[in-house]
Amino acid sequence: MRVLVTGGAGYIGSHTLVELLGQAHAVCVLDNYDNASPEVLTRVRALTNGQITAYEGDVRDGAMLDQVMSDFAPDVVIHFAGLKAVGDSMTNPLGYYDVNVRGTLQLLAAMDRHQVRRVIFSSSATVYGEPVYLPYDEAHPTNPTSVYGRTKLIAEQIITDWAATHADASAVLLRYFNPVGAHASTQIGEHPDGVPNNLMPFIAQVAVGTRQELQVFGDDYDTPDGTGLRDYIHVVDLARAHVAAVDYTQNATGARVFNVGTGTSYSVHDMVGAFAKACGRDIPCVIKPRRAGDIAAMQANAQRANSELGWTATHTLDDMARSTWDWQSANPTGYETS
Repeated sequence: MRVLVTGGAGYIGSHTLVELLGQAHAVCVLDNYDNASPEVLTRVRALTNGQITAYEGDVRDGAMLDQVMSDFAPDVVIHFAGLKAVGDSMTNPLGYYDVNVRGTLQLLAAMDRHQVRRVIFSSSATVYGEPVYLPYDEAHPTNPTSVYGRTKLIAEQIITDWAATHADASAVLLRYFNPVGAHASTQIGEHPDGVPNNLMPFIAQVAVGTRQELQVFGDDYDTPDGTGLRDYIHVVDLARAHVAAVDYTQNATGARVFNVGTGTSYSVHDMVGAFAKACGRDIPCVIKPRRAGDIAAMQANAQRANSELGWTATHTLDDMARSTWDWQSANPTGYETS
C-alpha cells in the first residue's frame, strides 16, 4: 500500500517507517523538521534499503498537502505531525491548538479533495485524564487535564465526525501510553530538540553526560514510591501497532479507538533503576514540584488492540532501558553526529 506519514521523521514516525518498509509498503513523508532532522530519513533508508519519498512542509499548509497527495496518491495516511509536550502545552495553548487541531482539519480537508478515505491518528492516553478506574479501557470517560490532551481529544472527535460522513471511510485512533526505547541498530532513537520533556531521553542524556541530573517532578503522589506511575511501551512495539492498523483499515469502516500499551505501569524510580542497570552507572536525581497537567498514574487495558488488530507488545522494561542506552551512547548528540 501507499502510505503517507505526516511527521514521519519524528521519533515514533521514524520507527514506523522501518516497520512499513519491512512490510513492503511504499512510503512518503511530510515533515517540517521542527523537532526532527532530515538525517533520520537518511538513516532509515540505509537501515531498510528502502525508498522514501520526502517533502519538507507543514501539515497546516493546504497547498503543500495538495501537492503531496497529487504526486504520491496515498491509499492511507498515518498522522503523527503535532506538538506533544504536556508541560509546554500549558504555557503555549494557542500554539498547540493551531498545530494539533488546525493541522488535523487541513489534513482531512486535503484528504477529501483527493478522495483519500483511510487515516491512522497518533492520539494519546492523556485524553482520559484522572482515572475513574485503572487500567483505562477505551470506554473510560475522557477528561484531559492538559491542553495537549484536549487537543488530541478534539482531533479525535473531528476525525470521528469526518469518518461518519463517508460510508467508505476508515479511521483508527491510537491512544499511546508512554513510548520509550530505540531501534536495535542504534541508528534511530529519540533525540528531542532542546530540553527533553519526556522521562527516558532525559535519563539518557544524564547518563551520557549531556545533562547533570534528572529532574523528578513530584514525589508526593499517592503511589507506592510517591513518583508518577506510567505504562511504558517500546517504540518498536508501538510502530508495529501502526502497521497492524494500516492492515485493519482495509476491511473496516467508521472510526475505532485503540489503547496501545503493555498493561504494566512503572514509577519514575523504577525507570531510573532499570536505566542505571543498563548503563552501569548511577543516575543523579533532584526532586522538583509537580508539573501542571500531570496525573499520578496511568495504565492501559490493551485487549481491544490485541484481539481486533492482532497486535501485542513484546518488549520488556529491560529491553526499553537497554535499547535507549545503546542508542544514546552511540549517538551522544543525537543526529548531530553526522
